[in-house]
Amino acid sequence: MNTLGIILKQTLEARNIKCLLRETDASEDHVCIDMDSFAETLQFIISGQLLGLIAMWAAEDFEDHSGFTLFYVFENHNVQELLVLEVKLPDKSAPSIALDFPIACYFEREIKDGFGIEFEGAFDKRRLFLHEAYPDSFHPLLKSFENQALDMKPEEQKGSEYIFKEVDGEGIYQIPVGPVHAGIIEPGHFRFGVMGETIFNLEIRHFYKHRGLEKLAENKKPSDCIAIAESISGDESAANAAAFAMSLEKINACTIPERACRLRTILLEMERIYSHLGDMAGMQVDVAYPFGASMLFILREEILRYNALFTGSRFLKGIIVPGGLSRDIETEKLKDFNRYLAGFKTRFKEAFKTACDSSWVIDRFDTTGIVKHELVSPLNLSGPIARASGAAIDTRRNHPYGTYDRVKFNLPSKNEGDVLARFLVKADEIKNSVNIIKEIIDNLPEGPVLSQCSDNDGHALTVVEAPRGQNLHWVYVKNGVIDRYKVRTASFCNWWAIEHAVLDNIVPDFPLINKSMNLSYAGNDL
Repeated sequence: MNTLGIILKQTLEARNIKCLLRETDASEDHVCIDMDSFAETLQFIISGQLLGLIAMWAAEDFEDHSGFTLFYVFENHNVQELLVLEVKLPDKSAPSIALDFPIACYFEREIKDGFGIEFEGAFDKRRLFLHEAYPDSFHPLLKSFENQALDMKPEEQKGSEYIFKEVDGEGIYQIPVGPVHAGIIEPGHFRFGVMGETIFNLEIRHFYKHRGLEKLAENKKPSDCIAIAESISGDESAANAAAFAMSLEKINACTIPERACRLRTILLEMERIYSHLGDMAGMQVDVAYPFGASMLFILREEILRYNALFTGSRFLKGIIVPGGLSRDIETEKLKDFNRYLAGFKTRFKEAFKTACDSSWVIDRFDTTGIVKHELVSPLNLSGPIARASGAAIDTRRNHPYGTYDRVKFNLPSKNEGDVLARFLVKADEIKNSVNIIKEIIDNLPEGPVLSQCSDNDGHALTVVEAPRGQNLHWVYVKNGVIDRYKVRTASFCNWWAIEHAVLDNIVPDFPLINKSMNLSYAGNDL
């Protein structure tokens, strides 16, 4: 079978372009080229119109290359493997690809902040995660940078000023919101351009609490970094722990026990359930319908208590580890949960009907915050946001992992792209998750839940479908320790959707639009 990598390699060789197809896991094709061949290779990828850019990152002194290497990950939703393009840089510069792949603008700015690599022809060269307190020469992902508290004099704490888009004219006002908010949420700055109450521009600035998690992982033993993965975003602990563990399992050719594999799926779907329940309840709170929200909040609390019963953590921390699970979940507890889910389905159906029977809930949801379908690919939108905008994509279906190629589930999608569509998609996904869990419990085998997973050298890429969409983890182990750990959560790309969704809406609808996506600040500010 011709895979994406084989097709690309054959095409390049036919044009006398030197390349190498690395032997990796079957879930990815890894093609290596030099920068001299980059423009022609990229042109072939663009002309095919079959691949979308989903991630991009840099590494220093990767494998046998002294210097910087860029990695571009492309995806075709109809092909199981991902295409990873590895490009060795002769110096600290590379051509920008943001005009062809708009989401690359974010990736390139992130790489420039972290490594100081310049992207020639980039249309936006502003900083991303480094704010003005850091000098222009500060690049924390360089090997030469030691991860420690900075002792900078006040005159040294000055970097390039961040220039927002200028919007002016008669009757035009700017409304700055944040980064400090009234609620117990993390910081984020939202700058609205309005005429009256109608929004015609929104610019978001984040990374006020950037934690340097990728740098923190450097030089640590792989098994010690599972806690870092779990800390990326509190309500995606299981998804990120699973992605990190799966990367190490790929590197070490470790096959986890069947019982552990199925139990992981249960935990991942429980995380999806409580996440979506919170979203659906919060959306009703934002339109002043606490009665409908309370029914969903009660169900969410019950799921969180089962999380604690199974794992000792309401947010599923401390159980998913490289090689499987750190502890088994008693079969009797799972059978009790299975019985609970029968009643859960009935109560959820009632709560859903209560919301849909409310005329003012539907009135506020309908046609509010539309994300157009044509934005999904160029902005690499994923998860319920993409599926509510007519894109029937899901990593569990497009790039199956764990047991997802052996369980039955529908792929709900809507075409309207508004708040109501996102509400309906999340409701259908909760029903799907319940069915997946019940099917697994009914057919769960006995046996061990942990295999030995070594700390061998190598690198591997893993993608999973977290509640908010596709999360990507790349782990590079060198000399027995983590040399580079790259994470890209769904929120990193999906935040762009809000800038488009609010256009032509009124300012009071912004909290509702925001809640309907419920993107993670922490999962963005790594």
